[in-house]
Amino acid sequence: MTPFDLVLTPTGLRYMGQRFPCTIGRGGLSAQKREGDGATPIGTHRIVGLLYRPDRLARPARWAIPIRPGDLWSDASGAVDYNRLVREPYADSHETLRRADPLYDLIVVTDWNWPDAQAGRGSCIFMHQWRRPGFPTEGCIALRRDHLHRIVTEIVPGTRLIVRD
Repeated sequence: MTPFDLVLTPTGLRYMGQRFPCTIGRGGLSAQKREGDGATPIGTHRIVGLLYRPDRLARPARWAIPIRPGDLWSDASGAVDYNRLVREPYADSHETLRRADPLYDLIVVTDWNWPDAQAGRGSCIFMHQWRRPGFPTEGCIALRRDHLHRIVTEIVPGTRLIVRD
């Protein structure tokens, strides 16, 4: 491990010598992640993308991509574009990225089950803003808004997110 790794610990997400409180999936940690189980997958994941709402915040990093109206994320296990950014209209199961609440104003995308998604293994694990302390996610890692913003100004594509049992 290096100081540049994001490391999930029992007391929060450690990065650059600091610990940031966070929440994980309602299903806890899992070495056998499945679509819909609410678990955060154990393993070493790479940061592969950064998405942001340009109508709500300034571009947080040069490599960040704006979330546009109609942007969705496919969670349709078995679909050809499973675990990928898709656009409306999209008939299969998906998550809307432009939400009314601020949870997805800033999204760090990991390489969990990507780019060659295996059906049923679980769609993308994001890092995003939490609802409130202790409120679980559907498998993602969620942080306080200011902590998330601080982290994204320093990470780069390829930064490792390490989730240990």
